[in-house]
Amino acid sequence: MIIEGNIIKVAGPVILADGMRGTQMHEMVKVGDDKLIGEIIELEGDTATIQVYEETAGIKPGEKIESTGGPLSVELAPGIMGSIYDGIQRPLDEIKKLTGDYIARGIDVPSVDKEKKWDFKPLVKVGDKVITGDPLGEVQETSAVLHKILLPPTIESGVVKSIQSGEHTVEEIIAEIEKDDGTIAEVAMLQKWPVRKGRPYKEKLDPDIPLVTGQRSQDTFFPVAKGGTAAIPGPFGSGKTVTQQQLAKWANADIVVYIGCGERGNEMTEVLTEFPFLDDPKTGNPLMDRTILIANTSNMPVAAREACVYTGITIAEYFRDQGYDVALMADSTSRWAEAMREISGRLEEMPGEEGYPAYLASRLAQFYERAGRIHTLGSTELESSISVVGAVSPPGGDLSEPVTQNTLRICKVFWALDASLADKRHFPSINWLTSYSLYVDDIEGWWSNEVGNDWRPNRDKAMALLQRESELEEIVQLVGPDALPDLDRVTLETTRMLREDFLGQNAFDDVDTYCPPQKQHDMLKIILLFQDEASAAVKKGADIKDIVALTVKDQIARMKYVPSEEFAAKAKEIEAEVVKECSEV
Repeated sequence: MIIEGNIIKVAGPVILADGMRGTQMHEMVKVGDDKLIGEIIELEGDTATIQVYEETAGIKPGEKIESTGGPLSVELAPGIMGSIYDGIQRPLDEIKKLTGDYIARGIDVPSVDKEKKWDFKPLVKVGDKVITGDPLGEVQETSAVLHKILLPPTIESGVVKSIQSGEHTVEEIIAEIEKDDGTIAEVAMLQKWPVRKGRPYKEKLDPDIPLVTGQRSQDTFFPVAKGGTAAIPGPFGSGKTVTQQQLAKWANADIVVYIGCGERGNEMTEVLTEFPFLDDPKTGNPLMDRTILIANTSNMPVAAREACVYTGITIAEYFRDQGYDVALMADSTSRWAEAMREISGRLEEMPGEEGYPAYLASRLAQFYERAGRIHTLGSTELESSISVVGAVSPPGGDLSEPVTQNTLRICKVFWALDASLADKRHFPSINWLTSYSLYVDDIEGWWSNEVGNDWRPNRDKAMALLQRESELEEIVQLVGPDALPDLDRVTLETTRMLREDFLGQNAFDDVDTYCPPQKQHDMLKIILLFQDEASAAVKKGADIKDIVALTVKDQIARMKYVPSEEFAAKAKEIEAEVVKECSEV
């Protein structure tokens, strides 16, 4: 039943309407003569408070409000992969064809092409028993993604009465299921799901497998697990967006969902123009074949910014349910929190710290808690995951502000980007003294089994050396390096290698842009071997100047540019040279 009300107050994106008795919280409504999209966020008697996802200029009291009967939902079907959406899943490419460079108010464009036919291949036959989460069939959506059509969560179980192979639109019926109560349910390829409600799964698993990113500072020093959560706080220009783009390109995830939440228009334009032309290193095809972009720039309506992270995580859950590992990049959650603060102010709610709403922490937690590695629903249990990496843009780089602090309470990995490192052209500019990962103990077993059982002691030793370097730097600034004992000068030489030759990584070099785990392990082992051999030589009376002048240091500096398939042999050569030169000194 459609309920009609009248606007009685307009305050920016927040509108008050009466005559709305019978509607429900989070129901979508059409606002005013232009039928702008809105959502009910507060109900009192027959008065509803609505946040509008479009510009409300020109809306006036007395205009009509129409209910739609359902909450803000996304459309899930073949055709969403490779798309570029706004915050409420409107395809920007299609909007541009209709309205040009600017989004017209009230424009209604289907999220998924309803006319295109997809070649549906059944995986079940008539008479088969199916339960929620079972794949009924599949569609080859792109070169990289085989899209599985699952029995939706609205049908617990039943028997297949009919199944249609061949070409169909997403709205055509492809199967009929006789439910346990004898009723017939029709299934199409198109599903709808409310964005604020997490999709169901069988069970959540321990985060004991790393999300391999190919970035040495992240994988070796501050790893994130598959299904884990990570935060990248950093000031302007420190490399948050580039770091996330590297993760999107190289992380061992099947699907990438990139949410540009409230970012500057020129930065988002760069992402939108670059991504479609990036090659997927795994397949050689365009990266967009397994990527979905959600663009909500800082000049777009503030309420849509508040919704865009939910749109992104719901799409991610849909592909997770199909058995895929999904990496979700949210850039940035600070702009999302600012949208919440603005809407909260319009609602005249009691402000919390720095004006943010009191529910800031719980909203952040609700978002990050939808990450995880799980067993999917269905007869065949699959392992899949959503890993969430959220960028935080603290004003002035102040990490003590509420969004950063609340994010750190939730996320188990903290990649602290440092503007001073970025100024020195050290990328990724992750500060090794302030960053941390709480997944190290969980994934230690994987590294020991798959790469080398000395991974953890080597990592801990390297971290201790970097910590020691920061202590020695204070002395060096006071009295100069020559006043240090020779063993400490060896430590400074080793940590310089760790910083420049291991932690520093060139995203624009074809070889160094991605470093596999085995190569990371062997590189770190060589640098620590230099520390041990050089220290032993100094203890036997070697001159520190001769240690600093060793030619093997040039080979160590260049080893990051050795291709992975040639590295094992090269590593043995360098190790032998380190031992030889240090013993000769």
